[in-house]
Amino acid sequence: MAGFTKRNLRTEVDDQARAFGFSPDLEFRVARDALETTESAVSFMRLAEGFRLPFGHHHELQEEVYVIVRGTAKLKLDDEILELEPWDAVRIAPGVVRDIEGGPDGAELILFGAPRVPPGDAVTEQDWWTD
Repeated sequence: MAGFTKRNLRTEVDDQARAFGFSPDLEFRVARDALETTESAVSFMRLAEGFRLPFGHHHELQEEVYVIVRGTAKLKLDDEILELEPWDAVRIAPGVVRDIEGGPDGAELILFGAPRVPPGDAVTEQDWWTD
């Protein structure tokens, strides 16, 4: 294995949202396997205007950092809602339940996680964020 891996997050990583019926309101590309990471993970997320996932989730072990790169969003962390704008970065500790909603023009984010964990570390909570 080379000491690096290059992939385009939009064109060379599968869109998981399509497989779960969330497209076209959500695009979610998990790149840990495509990038062959061993210690961390990175994903790309695009949310349509006003789209909110129908569930919250938390991680048992993984810490995440969400970086919004385009648009705006609301991020609910446990009982607090943060307003995000481009280049805001938010660290989220394991155990904190989270969900995100695209702003008036939608949002694009890069999500970083460490350590790299196997599937099953994320625990979902259906209908967690209700108005």
